[in-house]
Amino acid sequence: MTCPAFFLRVSTSSMFKLPAVAGLWAILTAFAFCILPQTAAAEVRLTFGTYAADKPTTTVKKYRPFLSFLEARMTAELGEPVKIRMKIAKAYQEGIDDLANGEVDFARFGPASYVHVKTANPGIQLITMESKNGEKRFKGVIVVHSDSDIATLADLAGKSFAFGDELSTIGRYLSQAALLESGISSKGLSGYDFLGRHDLVGEAVGAGRFTAGALKESTYKQLVAKGVPIRVLASFDNVTKPWLASSNTDPDVVAAMRRVMLSSENEEIVRRISKNGFLEGTDQDYDFVRQGMEQSLAF
Repeated sequence: MTCPAFFLRVSTSSMFKLPAVAGLWAILTAFAFCILPQTAAAEVRLTFGTYAADKPTTTVKKYRPFLSFLEARMTAELGEPVKIRMKIAKAYQEGIDDLANGEVDFARFGPASYVHVKTANPGIQLITMESKNGEKRFKGVIVVHSDSDIATLADLAGKSFAFGDELSTIGRYLSQAALLESGISSKGLSGYDFLGRHDLVGEAVGAGRFTAGALKESTYKQLVAKGVPIRVLASFDNVTKPWLASSNTDPDVVAAMRRVMLSSENEEIVRRISKNGFLEGTDQDYDFVRQGMEQSLAF
């Protein structure tokens, strides 16, 4: 900032000729302001967290364009620059801990992870839910090899099963509940294991290492397109993914993010993340998942 010339030319004698002390104080204050360094505009720095349900490289490619979109739109909403970095946890529990402890500011989780993180920190804020054709439900699938003659879930008695992560909604809790409803518990299987990512489950079933496995429908479609020989044996309901903010994320920032997400459902960059945009959600929307998690305890 360049100071007006008359401030720089004021002498001690001329200042004392001012009619009032207030005038002297105004000049001194203005002069001090001129010589102080000017600070840059405030910047909102956020960390987005998720876990690698698929390959980490796939996760980065999936989210980075959307996060850049959020940066631009939230900058306009808040009137100050917004910068978002990404942190990908190697496992579900690590991602849950990151959000519960405030090490990330917001995250996209599966429904069961939401239930866990909400239990760990009741102050977790629900930003939005993803929309699936305007609804809050979508499908998880149980697959078998495409050449398998197994026709029903009951036929899996005495067979092997591949689950995803031990904290996965589809990969564990809801698929176990589906098996229990067909009369199959862990004792009724010849063996089972937790493989972590959904793609690893589908590939293991396609390679014949397990008779059946549970994974999300979108990953199933991607694997079939790549030539992995699997087919759907059964499907079950799941609740769409929640976007969450930590308990210490500024509510004004959360509100701005919610406004951006709810008003941009038809934008191509948004559809890469949530095909049909976002919906307002409540904690009660996830009671269906809580029930499935309780059922799975009998597995």
